[in-house]
Amino acid sequence: MNTLCVWCFADPEAAERVLPRLSDARVVIDDAALVTWPPGRRTPASRELGSSDGPGHLWGGFWGMLLGLIFVTPVAGPTFGAAAGALAGRLADFGVADDFVKRVRETVTPGRSAIFALCDRPSAEWVGDRLAGLDLARLRSELSLEQAQHLRDTLGDR
Repeated sequence: MNTLCVWCFADPEAAERVLPRLSDARVVIDDAALVTWPPGRRTPASRELGSSDGPGHLWGGFWGMLLGLIFVTPVAGPTFGAAAGALAGRLADFGVADDFVKRVRETVTPGRSAIFALCDRPSAEWVGDRLAGLDLARLRSELSLEQAQHLRDTLGDR
């Protein structure tokens, strides 16, 4: 695992519709989540998708923590924001930079949907190829081998 990818689609149902395109034994997705954000809602809904070969390889709270920091913190206010800011600083230890969080926040907005995935670079490129031609935005945060191992050791479900 060395890439955190986000593929953001122009409508709230599009991410769900493309999921069947991504089922292939050649792809190694360590863990994934689906985010849908219908217009008019303050925050998006999320669902863990697991890995390409079954349950995800990370502690299930990882997606809740990451997605909460991205989408709930701006809505929750300054008290929660200070605590979340301290936690967000720890995300950098895993290779998730503040700039990446900001870009995701600006891209995944009401009326859109997204697939978040932790995978190796070849799988990220394969998924990108499978989604070519669709109306979407692609965001990536590359993780060093040390950051990826730290993520597995800290948040792994084993």
